[in-house]
Amino acid sequence: MTQLITTELVELDQNLGGSPQDVIRHLASKVAATGRASEAEGLFADAFAREQKTATGIPGGIAIPHCRSAAVIEPTLAMARLNPKVDFGAKDGPADLIFFIAAPDGADQEHLKLLSKLARSLIKKDFTAALRNASSREEIVALVDGALADKPAAHAAAAPADAVAAGGAGTAGASAAAGSTAPAGSSGPKRLVAVTACPTGIAHTYMAADSLVAAAQEAGVDLQVETQGSSGAKPLDPAVIAAADAVIFAVDVDVRGKERFAGKPVINAPVKRGIDEPAKMVQEALAAADNPNARRVPHFGAEEQAEHDAEEKGEHIGQKLKRALLTGVSYMIPFVAGGGLLIALGFLLGGYDITEVADDVVLQNNFGNLPEGGLTTYLGAVLFKIGALSMGFLVPALAGYIAYAIADRPGIAPGFVAGAVSGFMGAGFLGGIVGGLLAGYMAHLIGTWQVPRWLRGLMPVVIIPLLASIFASGLMFLVLGGPIAGLTLALNGWLSGMTGASAVVLGIILGLMMCFDLGGPVNKVAYAFAVAGLSAGSADNQAPWQIMATVMAAGMVPPLAMALATVLDKKLFSLAERENGKAAWLLGASFISEGAIPFAAADPLRVIPASMVGGALTGALCMAFNVTSQAPHGGLFVFFAIGNLLMFVISIVAGTIVSALAVVALKRWAAPKSTATVETVPATV
Repeated sequence: MTQLITTELVELDQNLGGSPQDVIRHLASKVAATGRASEAEGLFADAFAREQKTATGIPGGIAIPHCRSAAVIEPTLAMARLNPKVDFGAKDGPADLIFFIAAPDGADQEHLKLLSKLARSLIKKDFTAALRNASSREEIVALVDGALADKPAAHAAAAPADAVAAGGAGTAGASAAAGSTAPAGSSGPKRLVAVTACPTGIAHTYMAADSLVAAAQEAGVDLQVETQGSSGAKPLDPAVIAAADAVIFAVDVDVRGKERFAGKPVINAPVKRGIDEPAKMVQEALAAADNPNARRVPHFGAEEQAEHDAEEKGEHIGQKLKRALLTGVSYMIPFVAGGGLLIALGFLLGGYDITEVADDVVLQNNFGNLPEGGLTTYLGAVLFKIGALSMGFLVPALAGYIAYAIADRPGIAPGFVAGAVSGFMGAGFLGGIVGGLLAGYMAHLIGTWQVPRWLRGLMPVVIIPLLASIFASGLMFLVLGGPIAGLTLALNGWLSGMTGASAVVLGIILGLMMCFDLGGPVNKVAYAFAVAGLSAGSADNQAPWQIMATVMAAGMVPPLAMALATVLDKKLFSLAERENGKAAWLLGASFISEGAIPFAAADPLRVIPASMVGGALTGALCMAFNVTSQAPHGGLFVFFAIGNLLMFVISIVAGTIVSALAVVALKRWAAPKSTATVETVPATV
């Protein structure tokens, strides 16, 4: 296996700058200079984006910036002993020992195990003391290699955790006394279980596990940890979970298999707290175990628990409704994007009349029996039909995942059924929303019923889907479907009749919505509105296609405008922003509005209004000149699906120029000059 660290990757007692981005940029350049990364800037961008999610400083003067990146060629460690120290966000102050962990996107398990093992070693005081006392780069490399090759018995106090790192078991345990198999609630020693997980699953996941284990040992408590990281995870034994008095979730991502812990008192916190305050988390878990009113991991459909959780999060009914709708839209978009692009490709190969013959062509022909028009017509029909079938899931997927957001997995089936009923009755997008909400809330309500133990196993897979489907779909058939279908028909008729000034006003509104929050709720509402009507478009009714073109064009403006602004006046933007500007050209051309987020995060009061001005202009021009799009995504790369392509491009260029000039003007004259050169933080896309 390739050596993870070499002397060329070590810096001793150097001043690498005064900020984390300076240090990370230097170490990324060092990795690239040794040929272990294809480019320094791409690696820096990925590592610093990870840093912005959660600071990587940990107690003891240590920081572990890390990332997975397509720029990394082979797994690598770069180490710096800083003088002076740099603040990486640890509670006890700046760090002098920096380990930069760079992993390829497709790193193999053995390398990931070594990287995570190194991270675990850094919480051992003897190891970090040796790093601080080392007098040469060769000594640093030898220490690291020794830590990576260490046997579990070498550090008795941490044996369980080391065994995990060496063997890849994915669980860690600490037992305080014999008889630790006592069931939960007995008079024996307290038993805790924990799950640790972070976005990249390389460092924090395993360090938090070891910190919690060590804290539990000091408290005389038995603790078993499941590390849901990148180097493999072994689920906790169900018997261990059943015997536990409480559970700790030190996670920055969703816990996989959370239902296994249902009913247990729970302490939930970011993974970094498991490193910074493990003793406090253990004590909080012990207190929760003795508190009958403590927060608990919810059962499916446990209404009282859901309300309690919502109160703790400060989430009122409007927020829950918004979250459910956005969940449905987020899960729906892949069906629409993939299906729409396939339909567009079908039109490209088979012509726009492929809609009339696609069914017959795909059923009656094959490669040995091509239809009139030859291979392109056959392939066009196949692509069109696949896309049309994918688009057919638009409303069911929307309704199904709205219900999922409310009632978890038991809500999916009744939600999909209610969505299918909505589509059948012509209630469309609006019917899907109503059906999904009905299915979700009914599934949630049924899940709160107190039933005999023998029936509980059937509730999520049989009883809840059956009764919730009857309720939601029955209401759609018998009461709500007809009126909603009539409303949908009236709305489509109104949109089809929009011409002249009224169409331009709609274009302005859609353009403003697309640029207001760059991929957030308002942006998604406008996008969902456009894609929901896309299938209703036709040669005689092009209004849905016009709306789709308007939404796509306006959504391309913010990243393109920010890219142009960094060219027009580089001095107004930090080095990080100028680098983001280079990527924003491609992101904007691809209709990825999130390409402007790094700029908006750094200067929202100037970037967002400037983007909205350009987006409104683009939307108005698209509607005024009857630009159409039969593809829901792809930007300039689906040019073949754009009607009036020239005006589509002119509208985007006009909005881009206006937004770029506006943001430059605002940064020059609406902000103190001192803010122009501040090193800003790129947000993740």
